[in-house]
Amino acid sequence: MRMDFIKKNWEKVLLGVVLVGLLIAVVGLPIKIAGEKDELQQIRVSITEIPVSEIEALDVSPVEATLVRTKQPVRLDLTTSNRVFNPVTWKRSPSGQLLRVNTGDEIGVRAVRVEGVSPLYLIVTLDSVLTSDSGDRYAIGVERQAAASKRGRVKRQSYAAVGEKNENFRLRAVQGPAEAPTSVELELSDTGQRISLSKDKPFTRVDGYMADLFYPPDSRKWTSRRVGDNVPIEREYYNIVAITEDEVVLSARSGKKTSLKFKPGI
Repeated sequence: MRMDFIKKNWEKVLLGVVLVGLLIAVVGLPIKIAGEKDELQQIRVSITEIPVSEIEALDVSPVEATLVRTKQPVRLDLTTSNRVFNPVTWKRSPSGQLLRVNTGDEIGVRAVRVEGVSPLYLIVTLDSVLTSDSGDRYAIGVERQAAASKRGRVKRQSYAAVGEKNENFRLRAVQGPAEAPTSVELELSDTGQRISLSKDKPFTRVDGYMADLFYPPDSRKWTSRRVGDNVPIEREYYNIVAITEDEVVLSARSGKKTSLKFKPGI
């Protein structure tokens, strides 16, 4: 019976099945659409709402250092280290050795070395006592090692009684027995300084210095040079105008002065 019914009404049965399928599709379509929307929303969120981390600060110190360097002018040395326009000078020493002149200080007055400085003293001594009926007189010796002339450096002896004055001193007082004093007091004429001395204790004062100089390019030495002496350097004469315990000053004929430092032990 059922088979006959289906055979006779198969169009209706097929139509019913199709309608049921359409009904199911219609009912499931909103669910499907909602699911698709959720999936699309998740895709959109995953693309547009990516978590962003904070960007680290850029290190611009190399650029800043470069900018600082650009503000400093470039100094092109074409005279000392650069020899494009200034060829190197060579000097032959008396021994035949060649000396390269790089900075200019290898030859000339600035190449002179101060190898020693010695003090020059004023020395005042009580040498003897001359006793006579007319009064006691005292032999005083004066040696000026810093005098300009050789004659002025020779020790000179003069006799003086108390109160007398000469070109070097005034005898102010005598301590102890007149014929054998323990000390005498003098007033120096050049400075007005009062000094005391005895036979075994002379008075000394530094009045100047003399220097020993050496010029390496020519292996030349000048010893015991004083203020006023001349030294020949590279065909020019230099006058010594000042000497202290740590410096010698040379003056060229043009008046230009050069200071040479004395460094003991170097």
